[in-house]
Amino acid sequence: MSFQTGLSGLNASSRNLDVIGNNIANANTTGMKSSRAEFSNLVASSLGVGSTSGAGIGVSVATVSQQFSQGNIATTGNTMDVAINGGGFFQLTQTDGSMAYTRDGSFKLDKDGFIINNSGANVMGFPTDTSGNITSASIQKLQLPTNAPIKANPTATITAEFNLDARALDATQATAAGKVPDPRSTFGTALNVFDQQGVPSPVNFFFVKKDGTANSWDIFGGIDGVPAGIVYPNLGTMAFDASGKIVPSAPPATGFSITLAAGTIPSANPNNAVSAGGTGFLTQPITLDLTNVTQYGTAFAVSSLTQDGFTAGDLTSISIGETGAITSRYSNGQSQFTGQITLADFRNVQGLLPLGGNAWAESFDSGLPVQGSPGSGKFGALRAGALEESNVDLTSELVNLMTAQRAYQANAQTIKTQDQVMSTLVNLR
Repeated sequence: MSFQTGLSGLNASSRNLDVIGNNIANANTTGMKSSRAEFSNLVASSLGVGSTSGAGIGVSVATVSQQFSQGNIATTGNTMDVAINGGGFFQLTQTDGSMAYTRDGSFKLDKDGFIINNSGANVMGFPTDTSGNITSASIQKLQLPTNAPIKANPTATITAEFNLDARALDATQATAAGKVPDPRSTFGTALNVFDQQGVPSPVNFFFVKKDGTANSWDIFGGIDGVPAGIVYPNLGTMAFDASGKIVPSAPPATGFSITLAAGTIPSANPNNAVSAGGTGFLTQPITLDLTNVTQYGTAFAVSSLTQDGFTAGDLTSISIGETGAITSRYSNGQSQFTGQITLADFRNVQGLLPLGGNAWAESFDSGLPVQGSPGSGKFGALRAGALEESNVDLTSELVNLMTAQRAYQANAQTIKTQDQVMSTLVNLR
């Protein structure tokens, strides 16, 4: 019987050495979770005996359990690398169509723009619209628009914030005083607007104080150097109250805006040129938002001038936020959301089945996956440009290795001793 006891000890110690060796071998494997061998003793009991005081008959490996503690987060600088700081797993669709789960965020882009890992498995998540709103109730393979540029967007709104000098003279006063400054340079500003094809037109706006008024200004707009026969059109009038704030365009509203119909603003855009069969005017309506314009007794100054149009652009980079939102950036300076990485977690993570390739599969013991967004509930936040290192403690594993070696030698010694005892018995005379 002692031979079997020692043999069971050798087998258990050998299995423990295998587990420790695997941990040491994967000390630098991204997302690796260490394992440990857990032992149980074997006890013999006689049939019909109510006591369990029988002698032990050896040891067995009850299970090899995985330790899902957090690994260190190492910065890599690669925008496609993603680490989970907390609970959860990335969800993958493997090349055979089965689902897998991983903590290894070493992601890449394939030729079609799909996000994959080193094994070619697709990273899963929710598709979104350009504003980041999820557009599907089921997860899908995440794909970035690497092959198609972002299309042009025509200007629909111009928003301006500036101050008009309350001390300015109107045209009659300026003429009487011998001061007739050019309002285009004195109270003017310019910006590019875009048509439906993304072609820019430089547009100049300037403001002239109305004759005989203290708080009203006419608005003019067009290109610098308008085509022959076309003059700067008067786009409207804005008025200010006694405190220098603009009077709302539609009381009781608080804002002031003017909607300029198509064909209102002269354009230098070659698409609109008269020589090309155009009218010489912008072909889309534009709203001029002047809600935050003021009239104070200080010099004219523009604090903000924006418009919402842009030309076409190619994808230049992507970024992944803490919540898993994927943002694409384009050569025209625009950015938009293109997907949402989701995580999965399990009631019993130690019940997951190791698949190799830094991945696990669900099992009956693990329970079904629960999906959620990074940073919400029990799910950890994502860290882009970083990877989670193995949670193997190399120092502890080397100490465990020496302990397992001694255990193996000790069990071998019990077999040797039993052999000597048997030899003594055989040689009795």
